Amino acid sequence: MGSRRPRGVVSANWDDLKVFLAVARAGSLVGAARRLGQTQPTMGRRLYALEEAVGHKLLRRDAEGFSLTQAGAAVLAHAERMEEEALAFERRLAGQAEELGGMLRVSSSDWFATHVLAPVVARFSQRHPRAVVELVTDTRLVSLSRRETDLGFRFLRFQEPDVLQKRLMHVAYEAYASPAYLARHGVPSPTTGGEGHALITMDTAFSELADVGWLTRKLPEARFAGRSNNRDVQARLCAAGAGIAVLPRQVGEATPGLERVWLDEPPPGRDVWAGYHRDLHRLPLLRALLETVTGALASGGAPASG
Repeated sequence: MGSRRPRGVVSANWDDLKVFLAVARAGSLVGAARRLGQTQPTMGRRLYALEEAVGHKLLRRDAEGFSLTQAGAAVLAHAERMEEEALAFERRLAGQAEELGGMLRVSSSDWFATHVLAPVVARFSQRHPRAVVELVTDTRLVSLSRRETDLGFRFLRFQEPDVLQKRLMHVAYEAYASPAYLARHGVPSPTTGGEGHALITMDTAFSELADVGWLTRKLPEARFAGRSNNRDVQARLCAAGAGIAVLPRQVGEATPGLERVWLDEPPPGRDVWAGYHRDLHRLPLLRALLETVTGALASGGAPASG
């Protein structure tokens, strides 16, 4: 490709640049295709077209996937600035929308979406049939600036620039076990370290969470019986008698076959934060949904934290 006549990034198609950004970030066509909803052959053709347009090889492929060439790194910086401007333009247009309709992408953890947001979104959709709420669950922190989501609910404050946020609620946690488990093993005692008991916790990627640390400190002699990054899966394992789990009250109280276990003190709770990009602060659909969620929590219309 070194023989190509450089024509400059300005002549490149923006759709091709979006493919380039996705592949550069994902490191593979598979991950980038999943992100953009395109086929791998299509993305391969777009990458080739972009390299033809700029006159340089932008990505090299090796055993680890795709990596940037020197030219690719230079193009990436320009493409990211173009992306930032394009997304800002989209947010500005969305923020100027007047009718309560269209689509709103909302992200949260799996259990919060299931037990708190889904009932509220269902009622909201009935009142606003022209509105489409896309409720996406993800363990990673999706980006508001890149429009990976319009409205996010997190268990920690947002650190992204230009994000408006508010503390939505406090979630209380409790230790739970099934009656059958307690009949077999008895109620665990922190004074004995929980010897002979089994624990159900988040997977090792989330071992730093306060509830995981609290449970292992209370019952250091207990063995680990199972782990999952999904709170409902933990609750089902617990209800099936696999062990003791610390769960949000919304999950524990909604799961049949569980009862609270007192371990001298309650587990630490967590705050939920709602955030959105400041360019969307006038978007009627976003404001209406956030007000609906806030009102439902305040009035008890959605499961309360207790």
